[in-house]
Amino acid sequence: MRNDPANPLIIQGDRSILLDVHAPRAEEARAALIPFAELEKSPEHLHTYRITPLSLWNAASAGFEPAQIAEILDDLARFPVPPAVRVWIVETMARFGKLRLIPGPAVERPESETQAVAPQPEYLTLVIDSPQVFREISASKVMAKYLTPEESGFRFRLEVLNRGTVKQELLRLGWPVKDEAPLRDGEPHEIGLLPACRSGLPLVIRDYQKAAASALVGDRGPGTGYGTIVLPCGAGKTVVGMTVMSLLKTSTLVLTTNVAAVHQWRDELLDKTDLRPEDIGEYTGDRKDVRPITIATYQILTWRPTKDGPFPHFQLFRDRAWGLIVYDEVHLLPAPVFRVTAELQTVRRLGLTATLVREDGCEGDVFSLVGPKRYDVPWKDLEGQGWIATAKCVEIRVDLVAEKEIEYAVANQRQKYRVASENPAKIAVVQTLLGRHSDDCVLVIGQYIDQLNEIAASIRAPIITGKTPNAERDRIYGEFRAGTVKTLVVSKVANFAIDLPDASVAIQISGTFGSRQEEAQRLGRILRPKEKGASFYTIVTNQTVEEEFAANRQKFLAEQGYEYSIVRWDESGEEVR
Repeated sequence: MRNDPANPLIIQGDRSILLDVHAPRAEEARAALIPFAELEKSPEHLHTYRITPLSLWNAASAGFEPAQIAEILDDLARFPVPPAVRVWIVETMARFGKLRLIPGPAVERPESETQAVAPQPEYLTLVIDSPQVFREISASKVMAKYLTPEESGFRFRLEVLNRGTVKQELLRLGWPVKDEAPLRDGEPHEIGLLPACRSGLPLVIRDYQKAAASALVGDRGPGTGYGTIVLPCGAGKTVVGMTVMSLLKTSTLVLTTNVAAVHQWRDELLDKTDLRPEDIGEYTGDRKDVRPITIATYQILTWRPTKDGPFPHFQLFRDRAWGLIVYDEVHLLPAPVFRVTAELQTVRRLGLTATLVREDGCEGDVFSLVGPKRYDVPWKDLEGQGWIATAKCVEIRVDLVAEKEIEYAVANQRQKYRVASENPAKIAVVQTLLGRHSDDCVLVIGQYIDQLNEIAASIRAPIITGKTPNAERDRIYGEFRAGTVKTLVVSKVANFAIDLPDASVAIQISGTFGSRQEEAQRLGRILRPKEKGASFYTIVTNQTVEEEFAANRQKFLAEQGYEYSIVRWDESGEEVR
């Protein structure tokens, strides 16, 4: 079959897919790729997707067949699809469904029964339809810790508490598990979206927010009701969460990153839904109210009195019959909470994030325990539609001050990074930038507290760090939102889940070793839609290891489609022409 040279997709032998965004059917192709391919890069002209085992297993879990994927690729490809890619897709997807988790006892239940709402069984059975795969798993020393062979058939028994761990480990062995245990509805609780916000603004649920919520909830049958939604910062992920809550109408536990985010979720729920204040509880270090809708921090859940002791606040997961758990900023899900999600596989669950990048490479754990990606959209697409701000990204390079040169020269690699990051020459650059943006709301963001304190004192701006009391944080954030404070110095505590809609300029003076995840979150602080564009500055010490880490962040921004310019400044804080 001869393909159409005007088609938007170029499928390559390494399983990558190039999408020509200028082709007539580009939007159709983008929507068609979402279920089975991962978006890797989205610069100006050609977007890069990749088909991976995980992306194919996610598609299979949603009911996709290899023939459907082949039909999509044939229809949209500019050139013939490589035969090896076709074969690999079929073989990879065939792995999904060979291993199934069903409730105990070790007798298969009819399909209708596995779909019914039922209490959590005491144990589960792993059913394998291949003697060869059964022998492979039997030979695994890792799996032997969790699986006990049944007396007959190719089956293993496992404790319910090991459910998530087994799914994680089997995925690492290349065998995805089809989890057929039922999803329970939980305790019902009426939640509705208001036609207009209580703050007086109209409530408009955008088309992509509706599509994201629908992609997760589906028809509430097996394979739906759990998963991850990937949307840029500023695109309204909280609204997606509230929309899902309004569709499921059940007791909901929201987990987020810090107390400020807890208060933000509460304010949004009271502003945009018909929930009353008495319906919503906060579970933090300050308050521990469990209500039909409860918002908690990851930090309180992972606290324990001794290093090897139990996690006393895990009881929160069992205090109510939760029907939905929302994992805000799911890419930050702490390892101990991963263990709890293993116990909660029968609860509907929603992960919200701007990026599934994890520097520890554990993206697969999020998919295994929270659920597969159900929806995403490129950053630049939403920018083009006016839903997030247009951003200009600039890296400013400045020389290391002379008095720090010897200290840098004799330091080890890690200390070199800190010396370069805390370069005193950066202060003059910050002061110059603030002068240029005197009418804007500016965030100065950094990693090292001493450096932040010095800059805050020099520009006479308030500072928020991990040690700032929650009440003071809320007060300062409130003043910044109100415009009475125009410049705010923040540590990495402001990387996540903080809504500062009027911030239009971010000045990054130091970061976490070139973390792509951190770059996405910090850029997101200034992407709320506004009349004028946003500016994102990163100050880097010239000819030091900081340049190398900055290159990693620069690559991430370029892959998202942002133009990234590099300029040189002198010690006085002026650009070198």
